[in-house]
Amino acid sequence: MNQTPQGTSGQTLLFLTDEQLRKGIEAMFFAYRGFTADPDRILSDLAYGRAHHRAIHFIHRSPGTTVNNLLAILGVTKQSLNRVLRSLIADGLVSSTVGKRDKRERHLHLTDKGAALERSLSDAQRDRMRSAYRAAGPAAVAGFRQVLEAMMDDEMRHHYLALVDKPDGR
Repeated sequence: MNQTPQGTSGQTLLFLTDEQLRKGIEAMFFAYRGFTADPDRILSDLAYGRAHHRAIHFIHRSPGTTVNNLLAILGVTKQSLNRVLRSLIADGLVSSTVGKRDKRERHLHLTDKGAALERSLSDAQRDRMRSAYRAAGPAAVAGFRQVLEAMMDDEMRHHYLALVDKPDGR
């Protein structure tokens, strides 16, 4: 049976009130704003948004990924993703090649320019995460990851687990 950490009020976290859950939800909203603030500033200079960032991130993590795989990970419409990819390809950040086995597939790679942008975006987020993790401590870091993983739908967890053990460079 899992041991549950004690809250600051001494109540076990197994019996959270609606008010405690609301505070956690609000903390997540504000943390997400902070987590995306630095990349948003970088992207706004290029007239890009978060959809561009997510595409760049996952193309970097899985070089050669297909458009269909990216659609499944991002959970967006084909039309929306195509709009994002068209701009990234036109601006020289992403290359698209036809599949060798299936000519209908398009395989995506970051160009050198795309990899440089990805590094800039990821460095900003890593700096923020590193600072927060240091402030919270190792037990909180492990607990935070457990909470995030427990919140994932099964399909998303499948995609996450496929990426989580890859080395940082890919």
